[in-house]
Amino acid sequence: MNSIPFLSSARLLIPLLLASSLAACSLGGAPAVEVLDGSTLVIELGGTYVEAPAPSVLGRLTGDETEPFLGLLSMFTRAERDDRIANVVIRIEPLGLGWGKADEVRAAILRLRAAGRRTVAHIEIQGFSANKELYVASAADEIFVTPGSTLPLVGLAAEYIFLGGLWDKLGVDFDVAKAGRYKSAVEVYTEKGMSEDARAMADSLLDDTYERFVAALADGRELSVAEVEAAIDTGAVRNQQLESLGLIDGESHLDELLSRLDAPILWPGDYASVDPEQIGFDAEIEIALIYGTGAVVQGGDSGSFLSGESVFASATISRAIVGAAEDPNIAAIILRIDSPGGSALASEIIWRAISRAKEAGKPVIVSMSDVAASGGYYVASAADVIVADPGTLTGSIGVFAIRPVLGGLFDKLDIGIESVTRGRHADFLLSGEKLSPAALARLQTSVSDTYQLFLSRVADGRNMKIEDVNAVGQGRVWTGAQALEVGLVDELGGIYTAARRAKMAIGLDPETDVFLVPYPRPATFQEQVFDALSSASASALQPNFELPEPLGELAHWARVLPTGSPLLVPPMMIEIR
Repeated sequence: MNSIPFLSSARLLIPLLLASSLAACSLGGAPAVEVLDGSTLVIELGGTYVEAPAPSVLGRLTGDETEPFLGLLSMFTRAERDDRIANVVIRIEPLGLGWGKADEVRAAILRLRAAGRRTVAHIEIQGFSANKELYVASAADEIFVTPGSTLPLVGLAAEYIFLGGLWDKLGVDFDVAKAGRYKSAVEVYTEKGMSEDARAMADSLLDDTYERFVAALADGRELSVAEVEAAIDTGAVRNQQLESLGLIDGESHLDELLSRLDAPILWPGDYASVDPEQIGFDAEIEIALIYGTGAVVQGGDSGSFLSGESVFASATISRAIVGAAEDPNIAAIILRIDSPGGSALASEIIWRAISRAKEAGKPVIVSMSDVAASGGYYVASAADVIVADPGTLTGSIGVFAIRPVLGGLFDKLDIGIESVTRGRHADFLLSGEKLSPAALARLQTSVSDTYQLFLSRVADGRNMKIEDVNAVGQGRVWTGAQALEVGLVDELGGIYTAARRAKMAIGLDPETDVFLVPYPRPATFQEQVFDALSSASASALQPNFELPEPLGELAHWARVLPTGSPLLVPPMMIEIR
């Protein structure tokens, strides 16, 4: 099985990535890269990064440009351990990261500085928002901006979309049952604006994120919080303004910046091929790394590696967890979650798999990425230790069920609908009319029972009383920093911290190097080819267009989750930018 070298807790991990994959495919090896003393390493940071293993050889050959987040982090940690590197220039283009991943990149830059590397952020962006880019860059020793770039510093904002009025016009109504006063996901469909509870939660999330954003800029730029807040309120949009306020060090093109450093230059594609043993990597212990990415759904992961869409599939992930627990070569399990939740039943199935792994004596550490909320938190609550980034969105301990009523739409379209039932309560199964009070009560009972199970699972896993879980539950979403305060997570940090906790759980010195072994096992080349052919056939039958957001997100949830069933999904479209 392929494995990923994982350095000591002071020096994160080194995935072998594409260089070793291409060698395995006998495509020929690249000449060895010589790293000279005093070199400058350029790390390119931009676009979207996924919580998933590196693409397969076939995937790369067929154009899969997916960038694993751990692949990005590995570049930082190679440089952190490699004393031949004197300078690290982080070239930052527009980022598709959430605040959780941004926290981890920022922490990686700070570790580079602590290791004695000179770090320089170089920002190339032109747009209406550059908050996350500036947040990440603020960890560096210096920040330069390409002439012509724009980094408007105007504050943070969160925008929520409500479709209740649209559905009214279309004649669509909904039957709703929920447990949790903050469980406001249904408001997206049924209302035209925020409830008071939803607004209070949104304000709390934005306040926490804004405070951490300001504090990071103040710390990184050696300014006071008051000075940063005043700078934000000036609404600076010109680079010269940002420089005068002390938020950047000036303008420069990348080639000019590299020339001034006057050192041998290493590009990431070359540096990734450096043998880890050259920088002292030495490991024997294996820890399983399992990804829980996307909506929590029941069954297996039927998606292709070519499809570009991941799901947190209960059967696939459960098999991986149990398989890792039964593998005598695996000492512990890290479950990396980047999921807003989904099916209540699928969450329970994965929760049980984690419990079985613990019963088998394998410590399970959850590492939360951008989001691990609702069903994602349900799963996490079974772990021995939960680690979250400060900006992770988590919690949302609540349940809802929503059932569209299409009779009004049928009337508008002049579509006739008739129903024939057997059994006193069979109207529960119809979609043309609102549920009767008795049927709606049954739906609410199902949701309430699921909520009580959710509370008990969290109480057991977190060693809390059910009433205490209920007090911090009610569907409320917390940032990772807030979740630590209310007892829903154990420590703040990223995969770096989770690995340290895993090593401590098995009695290792936190500085020990270990291997991360991906579970489930990578597909064989034959399986990849078969999957590619199957995907090509299926994609030929799919419409080739994308809906604009937020309709695209709503369509995604409608596709992967059953309506009318208890769902564990947080308020949708939470994005602070």
